[in-house]
Amino acid sequence: MPGFEEKYEEWMRANVSSETNPRRRERLEKGLSHGSVEFLRSIWFPAAGSFDHLHPEWEVRDLNGGYRYIDLAYRPGGAMGGIEIQDYGSHARDLDTRRFKDLCWRHGLLALDGWTLLPIAYPSIKEEPQRCKQLVLAFIGKFVATDVPVALDWLEAETVHYARRLLRPFSPSELAGHLRITANHARRLLNRLVEMGILSVASGNQRHRTFVLPSDDSGVNGKKLSTRR
Repeated sequence: MPGFEEKYEEWMRANVSSETNPRRRERLEKGLSHGSVEFLRSIWFPAAGSFDHLHPEWEVRDLNGGYRYIDLAYRPGGAMGGIEIQDYGSHARDLDTRRFKDLCWRHGLLALDGWTLLPIAYPSIKEEPQRCKQLVLAFIGKFVATDVPVALDWLEAETVHYARRLLRPFSPSELAGHLRITANHARRLLNRLVEMGILSVASGNQRHRTFVLPSDDSGVNGKKLSTRR
């Protein structure tokens, strides 16, 4: 199976060759920022397994008639998901008042235009990769269904999707409310997924109280996820 470097180069070549907008094409030919490449290498590709529906340096118009660029746009079925890599040096430590206000205006206007934005701090890519992967899976889950083992029934599959979206430990009663089943049924469902190695117990010994995805989850049982077209 092709690794990151091969798939990344193939993806970038496809974006450059298909781009007719000279402004965006020029940006793509210069290459992505170090932060964007590290995010794709360490977080996105291991979690998602592909670059499907992902578009680098996506151009948008601002209110003054100018152009701005989203680091990575995620657009399955025309959805408007935007990922912004926040480099510590340029976005925090050295951020002056003017640039800080401009950043807030940028994110606010994109949100009002319908974009769902996912800011990722560059230090988190290096220091919290598993949390970033879980965040990415939840982000993908807002727009498309993600693969789960075919052996799961629909309640088990929806429980996995629910756990990915929630990104925190949850109780059987919370799951019961989501699935509209009894708490006892939810507890049996959760215990079965724990036995299968898909979920982990977050708290409780004799009687499990909360459940969560395993901290090293980058799919299910170590299998990468791919988005369905």
